Amino acid sequence: MDRKSIYIRREGWISIIANLALFALKYWAGVVTGSIALIADAWHTLTDSVSSVIVLIGGKISRKPADADHPFGHGRAEHIAAIIIGVLLAIVAFDFILSSIDKFSSREQTVFGTLAWIAVIVSIVVKEALAQYAFWAYRRTNSSILKADGWHHRTDALSSVVILVGIALGRYFWFTDAVLGIIVAIMIAYASYEILSKEIKSLLGESPSDELLLSIRETAQKNFDQPLHIHQIHLHNYGHHTEMICHIKLPPSTSLEKAHEICTKIEEVIDREFGYTTTIHPEPVEWENQESSL
Repeated sequence: MDRKSIYIRREGWISIIANLALFALKYWAGVVTGSIALIADAWHTLTDSVSSVIVLIGGKISRKPADADHPFGHGRAEHIAAIIIGVLLAIVAFDFILSSIDKFSSREQTVFGTLAWIAVIVSIVVKEALAQYAFWAYRRTNSSILKADGWHHRTDALSSVVILVGIALGRYFWFTDAVLGIIVAIMIAYASYEILSKEIKSLLGESPSDELLLSIRETAQKNFDQPLHIHQIHLHNYGHHTEMICHIKLPPSTSLEKAHEICTKIEEVIDREFGYTTTIHPEPVEWENQESSL
């Protein structure tokens, strides 16, 4: 098992255990106090456990090697898993916005007690610790699924901070709990948007930046005296590896053997410098027409 897989598996199991314990604590406190915000926060925590299960499943699938049906491997399973997490967050956010509006309409005041304080403070500390660990693991592995799970933990910690402030103000305003529920739901919805927008872009495919294209061209060209005119560069990210396709222009007199040698050398330097698996299509070009083809 590679290092990335180890981090994903470890983060997943730690999150599941911690989130189940926090869910029980916050849900109990929410039922005892009658707080819709605490119950919403508890269910948000439970979705973290579900998302961590998805982390484990997605990580396991993404490790599977390429096969006849999936010639580029299964790395994009990470993106799919992260999208599922984002959808779960969106569903939770919508449900608790409705619940908070209903409580606001009923003008029901919530009386918070010591149990609520304890549950929220413990949640803040534990969830931020989980977020920090997930982000640390993401920086070491560059796994999008770990980053998504880290944001899930972070939003739970932030929502608990909001609830903590609300508990302090709850005795003065009858609508505090309903407003807190809406605020927490909006924070969850924003986290969902952040995850979904990034992962959907990754699945649909993104154009490489101008800086990256320039770097690829310069890196490939520095090994050759003759201009290669590298163009039509396309990058396809498959989670654990990236496929690059490009065209180069060579004189019509270039032999097949020489063209193959040039393409192989470019492929090797791109793999060494960027880690991309490259496929190159050579095209003929007259030397006197090269300037006009740029």
